[in-house]
Amino acid sequence: MTFFTFEADFVDSLRCIPMQVRYKLDTCGIKLKLSDWHELTQAEREALVELPCTTQTEIEAYQQYLQQLILERTGTPASQLPIEAYPLWMDSSVIPANLQEKAQEFGVQLTLEDWMNLSPLQRFVLIKLSRPGHENKNFPRAIAEFNLV
Repeated sequence: MTFFTFEADFVDSLRCIPMQVRYKLDTCGIKLKLSDWHELTQAEREALVELPCTTQTEIEAYQQYLQQLILERTGTPASQLPIEAYPLWMDSSVIPANLQEKAQEFGVQLTLEDWMNLSPLQRFVLIKLSRPGHENKNFPRAIAEFNLV
């Protein structure tokens, strides 16, 4: 399990969806609302953190498990998202322009070497935290935690 330091204020209670679960949600194509996350028990949240979601079989099992949980807890299936065949965070050869712009706002110039040295999960985090309209308070914390400053 990978929790980031910038998530420390909520990982014990799992009151927010941790980045590693968000990563799995994008991998399996499910949009999970925070209100739906709050309907889950602590044990169910922990299971969503711990369950693997890497191989095609694991991805399908994760998706089915989560869909069943959300249906049981809310009476409504979770929304589905398109699954990108090759998401931006898996491409270590190109730094997304909006991420580079966000980094520059904080006085950071990401190099291709920096980008290549990050794990796919770390690249996912930076992409998600740099989206327009997203509350970006954790972006500078993530940049620092990933030793990019």
